[in-house]
Amino acid sequence: MKSVDICSRVSVALSEAVRLMVVTAAAVVLAGAGMTAHAQAQSWPSRPVRIVVPFPPGGINDVLARVVAQKLSTQMGQSVVVDNRAGASGLVGSGLVAKSPADGYTLVCGSTTTVPVAPSLYKNLAFDPVHDLQPITRIAVVPSLVVVHPSVKVNSIRELIALARAQPGRLNYGSGGPGSIQHLATELFKLRAGIDLIHVPYKGGAPAMTDLVGGQLTLMFEAVPTALPNVRAGRTRAIAITSPRRMASLPDIPTVAESGLPGYELAIWLGILAPAGLPEEVLRRLNAELRRVIDDPEVRERFMSQGAEPVSDTVEAFSARITTEVTQWAEFVRQTDLKVE
Repeated sequence: MKSVDICSRVSVALSEAVRLMVVTAAAVVLAGAGMTAHAQAQSWPSRPVRIVVPFPPGGINDVLARVVAQKLSTQMGQSVVVDNRAGASGLVGSGLVAKSPADGYTLVCGSTTTVPVAPSLYKNLAFDPVHDLQPITRIAVVPSLVVVHPSVKVNSIRELIALARAQPGRLNYGSGGPGSIQHLATELFKLRAGIDLIHVPYKGGAPAMTDLVGGQLTLMFEAVPTALPNVRAGRTRAIAITSPRRMASLPDIPTVAESGLPGYELAIWLGILAPAGLPEEVLRRLNAELRRVIDDPEVRERFMSQGAEPVSDTVEAFSARITTEVTQWAEFVRQTDLKVE
């Protein structure tokens, strides 16, 4: 009995020792992993950071991303470069970032159309814009101008709606392609106004605007920065703006709501996102750095001169906004039966 008792005690002691060794080893591994993540965050950025713009050079996404990149480079003491990867209404570049390492060195300047809209509009996406990308912060809100060719005898949204009702299916509008903001803004307008307009899609907003100036199109809903030059030159006429209130820089242009369609408003956001799984400390650092950029008076002035309203969010607020907008846009797509292959 004594021999058995001694063996039992030895066995228990050995089991306890093994357990302690396992627990200790696990703690060391976890501590090491934590220290590694902390060290990575502390050293970030130790090499150039890339902001992918999923649209061609010259557009509002590109212009504002370059302003942010320039200021961020100076602020962090590390090169921040812009990389244009256009295609599929912004989904090529966004997908590239979604599949990149989640280390804080590859970001994307996303927008309303490439994140909350895309899951409902496109049925065969190679990635999930909502779950495969980590929101960091919005950087700007950009409304659109409703612009018509000077030969079109309307001076308000009310008159445009009346003309469309008098000539159903005869007025046309241009867009940068299916799923573009010009397309979505005009389809929302058609839905709310109960009118019929013919969609003429182009491979980008620039050729569509060229045809509007040339008189081949009746109207466009175009982002303020890219619409203004032709308005100021008299090549097109702005009859309304899609923001909820008039812009301080364009006080004479009424909103769509006050010009004839109450309740209509649409301003896309632009924001910075990263691959999902970004280390928490890098995520918080990026959010703080970007919000500091947006708060800079010079940056704000440059944004507003482009017709963009500078904004910023906490990570949580930006994520919550996207979640809400996914539902809203899904309902819009259902109501309009829009399909983009």
